[in-house]
Amino acid sequence: MSEKKHDLTHVVAVRDWKEYLGESLLIIFSVSLALILTEVFNKIHEKQQSKEILHQLREELIANKDAEQDQYRYHLKVMRNIDSALHHPEYARQFMDNGEVHLSVIVDSGVLRHDLNEVAWQIAKQNNVFTKLDLKTYSLLTDIYDNQQKIAIAEDEIGKLLLSIDSRKPENLNTVLILIRDTFYAWSVERAPRLLAAYQQAIDQLSNY
Repeated sequence: MSEKKHDLTHVVAVRDWKEYLGESLLIIFSVSLALILTEVFNKIHEKQQSKEILHQLREELIANKDAEQDQYRYHLKVMRNIDSALHHPEYARQFMDNGEVHLSVIVDSGVLRHDLNEVAWQIAKQNNVFTKLDLKTYSLLTDIYDNQQKIAIAEDEIGKLLLSIDSRKPENLNTVLILIRDTFYAWSVERAPRLLAAYQQAIDQLSNY
C-alpha cells in the first residue's frame, strides 16, 4: 500500500502599514468618541442636578421668607408684651412669681416661632452648585443664611439669662424684662427687615430655577 504525502499550503496574509494605521486610527476614534459622549452625558446630568438643587434652594428661601415674616410680627408682639409688663407691675408679676418664671405670659409661642431651614443650602454647598451663580448672588445667599443663624442665637441667649440665679430675684424683675427685650431686638427684630428684603432679592435672582 503506497503512502501519499500531502503538502499543506500555508496562506500568509500580508498587510501593509496603511492597514495597521487605519485600524489604529479607528480604535483611537472609537475610544475618543466614547470618552466624549461620557463627558457630554455627565455634563447634562450635572446641569440637571444643579438646576434641581437651585430650585430646591429657591423653594427653601420662599418658605423661610414666609416663616420670618410671621416670626417678625410675633417678635414685635413680644416686644409690646414686655413693654406692657414694664409699665404694669401686676402683669410683670405674672411673668415671674416667687422665683418661678412663666415665660409664656409674654412669649406665648416660644422664643422662636419658626425654625428657618437650611437643608437645601447645605446640599448646594456640598454639591458646589454655586459655580453656576455669580459672586453677587452667592454673597447674598451667604449673608441670608448667616443672619438666619444669628436670629436663632436669641433662643440660647434668653435661655442663659433666665437660668441664672440673679434673674429669679424679685428686685431684678424689670432688669430681666429689659434684657429679654434687648435680646429680641438685637438678634431678631433689628435684622428682620433687611433679611426679608434679602430673601426677596435672592428669590428673584433664582427665578430661572
